[in-house]
Amino acid sequence: MQSVDENESQNKKLRILRSLNNDMPLTDNTIPQNVEDSILFPIEEIVQSPLPGYEAPTSIGFSADDSLLTYLFSPDHTLSRKVFAFDLKSGKQELFFGPPDGGLDESNISPEEKLRRERLRQRGLGVTCYEWVKTGSKKKAIMVPLPAGLYLQELHSSKPELKLPSSALSPVIDPHVSPDGTMLAYIRDSELHVLNLLYNESKQLTHGAQGNTVTHGLAEYIAQEEMDRKNGYWWSLDSKFIAFTQVDSSEIPLFRIMHQGKSSVGSEAQEDHPYPFAGASNVKVRLGVVSVHGDSITWMDLLCGGTKEPDNEDEYLARVNWMHGNVLIAQVLNRSHSKLKLLKFDIKTGKKEVLYAEEQLPWINLHDCFTPLDKGITKYSGGFIWASEKSGFRHLCVHDANGACLGPITEGEWMVEQIAGVNEAAGIIYFTATLDGPLESHLYRAKLYPIENNPLQAPVRLTNGKGKHSVVLDHHLQNFVDIHDSLDSPPRVSLCSLFDGREIMSLFEQSFTIPRYKRLELEPPKIVQIQANDGTILYGALYDPDPTRFGPPPYKTVISVYGGPGVQYVCDSWIGTADMRAQYLRSQGILVWKLDNRGSARRGLKFEGALKGNPGRFDAEDQLTGAEWLIKQGLAKAGHIGLCGWSYGGYMSAVILARFPDVFCCAVSGAPVTSWDGYDTFYTEKYMGLPSDNPKGYEYGSVMHHVHKLKGRLLLVHGMIDENVHFRHTARLVNALVAAGKPYELLIFPDERHMPRRHNDRIYMEERIWEFFQRSL
Repeated sequence: MQSVDENESQNKKLRILRSLNNDMPLTDNTIPQNVEDSILFPIEEIVQSPLPGYEAPTSIGFSADDSLLTYLFSPDHTLSRKVFAFDLKSGKQELFFGPPDGGLDESNISPEEKLRRERLRQRGLGVTCYEWVKTGSKKKAIMVPLPAGLYLQELHSSKPELKLPSSALSPVIDPHVSPDGTMLAYIRDSELHVLNLLYNESKQLTHGAQGNTVTHGLAEYIAQEEMDRKNGYWWSLDSKFIAFTQVDSSEIPLFRIMHQGKSSVGSEAQEDHPYPFAGASNVKVRLGVVSVHGDSITWMDLLCGGTKEPDNEDEYLARVNWMHGNVLIAQVLNRSHSKLKLLKFDIKTGKKEVLYAEEQLPWINLHDCFTPLDKGITKYSGGFIWASEKSGFRHLCVHDANGACLGPITEGEWMVEQIAGVNEAAGIIYFTATLDGPLESHLYRAKLYPIENNPLQAPVRLTNGKGKHSVVLDHHLQNFVDIHDSLDSPPRVSLCSLFDGREIMSLFEQSFTIPRYKRLELEPPKIVQIQANDGTILYGALYDPDPTRFGPPPYKTVISVYGGPGVQYVCDSWIGTADMRAQYLRSQGILVWKLDNRGSARRGLKFEGALKGNPGRFDAEDQLTGAEWLIKQGLAKAGHIGLCGWSYGGYMSAVILARFPDVFCCAVSGAPVTSWDGYDTFYTEKYMGLPSDNPKGYEYGSVMHHVHKLKGRLLLVHGMIDENVHFRHTARLVNALVAAGKPYELLIFPDERHMPRRHNDRIYMEERIWEFFQRSL
């Protein structure tokens, strides 16, 4: 075990880790001798991982007694992480768990885990997750899943214990420790199992799975990709029961993806996915409950999906929650995304009742704010906290045990993001929100129980410093860890008081005095406000070249675009400064611009809902407004403006280039959805409706509908085994381009999925993109 005990003499603050110059990867320790050396920015820097400034600890958690902080960290600042522990009293850090075999890498994981990593957008290596194991003794232990199996590591123990071996042919998937720390649930061969950690006895709880067609305890593709529900089973609060899903995809036509880049043929060079296209049937999902002792399964009175009914009320199993007393709650969404029901189940009989229902247009956004309240004798006991967007912004309210709303907790033209913690005894709730502006995120405290006939008191802000704050509260609700970053500052980690927000100690800060960072000259973008055609305020980010090197504007310009729902591209976060492609282009004299058009996230339902039924219309027109603003300001010149985007951004790049040929001269369109009838049910129908109900919207929203107007140069980039946005989208667009006699360029990666992962592939892609812009702008 290694220990670090660093006492910073200047401010006497404890730090978890030190960022030493000679620990940094790719660091040049020589001092630049001239101006040209200081501005050197090789294109390889675009694809470095982790990004500059993102070497900070992640997956931070408290031990049960709040004496230790644990986190994932890479001492050599690579993607390969280990588990470290920091003693808050002594200020000492030590290695808690280092993977015996090096841990996870892209070559030693099963095909199932590779697809799960795609859904999680996960790139980390070594140790990627861990869980604390609650024990009755003073021992402190964590569970760490690795490709070789599940390890149990006790603090100060020399060797971890391999509790459950795993293999590529029969991998252990999605393991989770029970709330009481005595058992471990996991999925193997599409069945739910439990392992008794005290006696090392494993038991299979479900039976009857049929390969990938009928599975138990696994979240289906749509749940993982679109609903942000990664799990297919849930421990009861008392650790006696597990609720789980049975997913039946037998009636979904398989979409075959061929591995065209492989030397082999046959089953090894193909994969089949039950992909539900817009307007078609979804998988069937049932909800069961089983005792950890392996008794018979009780099926809840619920069947989701499996029908082509245009507005099936029980289409999607969105969330599953346990309340005290082993009451099971299922959040069920209808097909048109306009009605969400909270169903309450008796787990002994499977009978249900509607606890609460909510209807909302243009759609209902799912969230994780449902929080059960303890049983007691007050009117709030046995109730729950819920979040609703009925006002146009997501706000919290408290409900009684029968589902009736007892009053709001928050209100205003801002949105609650997440509930961070609840102190029922003190009547306080902690949450993160956008109260101080839509480009920031802070932790706030508010009164949990509304007082009748009294106006709500304004929430109290607990985090300091502009920008984004993500937080982890300790178990005793005394302190919290604040991970804070902004456009001007990379993530730093502090321990703060939950009473008044004051900083108790600085845990991690990053040094930017090393020559490599100085050489890259990462300048934060300027945030500006412009108005859409209807007067709506839009936020943009401007990366302008150094005029002392490249002269005054106008400059050749690239608009980096996403523009789709659920994403905010422009905010006060270091991720904007660490956008290495934007920084590279800026270093080459290219002005880079980003704009969050109507339809983007974190601005309320009206702002987001402008997209309903019309992708490719108002969102594209807002991007045109941004380009026209740049031209009017003298920063850019019509005919010398390009676009670059991926996924929805790839779609936007192609649509905008075709719709506005007199303003935009070229576009890089990565993994684009080119026709919405070729994307999945949940996402597409939420924003577009059914194809049969909105044929004109689907037609206008297709890139192919606008191809005849195309004048500029178009570079299409796509991975051929993309199981999310199929390569078929690019192929269909190519057919339309050929039919219209329009030139195009194509960059394909036969062995990549939705985003290239291989280092060499990513470097090659960036080189081709830069070469394209050099000759096209």
